[in-house]
Amino acid sequence: MTLRNQVLVWVTFLVVLILLLWLFRGILLPFVVGAALAYLLNPLVNQLQRWHFSRGWATTVVLLSVITIFLSLFFMLVPLIGQQIIGLIQRLPGYVSDLQALITKWSPEINEWLGPERAAQLQTSISAMTTQVLGFIAALPAELVNIGLTGAGVIGFTLLTPVVAFYLLLDWESMVRGLQALIPPIYRPEINGILGDIDKSMAGVIRGQGGVLLIDAAFYATALSLIGLNFGLAVGLIGGLLSFIPFVGFAVGFALSVGIAIVQFWPNYWMVVAVCAIFMGWQFVEGNILYPKLVGSSININPVWLMFALLAFGALFGFVGLLLAVPLAAIGGVLVRYGVSKYKASTLYLGQNGGAGGDTSAP
Repeated sequence: MTLRNQVLVWVTFLVVLILLLWLFRGILLPFVVGAALAYLLNPLVNQLQRWHFSRGWATTVVLLSVITIFLSLFFMLVPLIGQQIIGLIQRLPGYVSDLQALITKWSPEINEWLGPERAAQLQTSISAMTTQVLGFIAALPAELVNIGLTGAGVIGFTLLTPVVAFYLLLDWESMVRGLQALIPPIYRPEINGILGDIDKSMAGVIRGQGGVLLIDAAFYATALSLIGLNFGLAVGLIGGLLSFIPFVGFAVGFALSVGIAIVQFWPNYWMVVAVCAIFMGWQFVEGNILYPKLVGSSININPVWLMFALLAFGALFGFVGLLLAVPLAAIGGVLVRYGVSKYKASTLYLGQNGGAGGDTSAP
């Protein structure tokens, strides 16, 4: 098969895959999460098999252990977190009104400090931001319905996801062998090398991105709760869990925290400064240490490409697209690097003489 035909086959496969994802985007969530869970847990199942467990028993033990841990954390933490989130949503319009009242009260000082033109711009920006926040809250129930997080959707998700993960784990090795058998023997070493790179990149995505989310959420929730911020646990978790979108988690958490801190602590501005320091300091740690080390270095792609992938797949596939964006970006990065290496080894790049007959003109 010529290089042109190989490229045509891979492009066709990619187009068909994207079309199928778009057609079935409404039902993909439990299957995507179940597949990710199976991929993450497969090494544990393999380890139990090496300890002379059968595949079925190893799958059952691992999956039941994970479900038990998850349910324990759910029943311990969700009531407290849910109470705080509901309280935050109910109280947030009041916080916005209180913040606007404080701004009106400070208008003479702000005008004197910034000047009338800049003060008017500041008030306009704050009004626009509060309108967007309230609009987001008003649209939240509809968004939850769109991604299936209604009562029936949650029940279906919680029941179907473990079933999908169980059967994928049970047949994982046979599925891998079946896919290996479909690869033409002449191309098998090369394609296995690509699949090995994809496997390493996917493992980096799951470990790296999951690690960043958990560390961010734990830090923000703990730090904001320790300084006594109202709804600090909920705000910290929201900011941390949204950090899978670069800078969005920081922006949402920072805006909510500073707004609540101003209303709650003023005129003790040092507490507002403390809230700002928590977010600014941790953003430096995340941007310069956590994200490059745990995520960027694992999948070896530029953060700009990550942001583009999140926006593009989110626009195409909604919430499922956000879950798929980083793994697919990682796979795309591996394939692009492979394509570039093939291009640089081709006659199109090297010329008909393999680069030996380059420019022979005198310097």
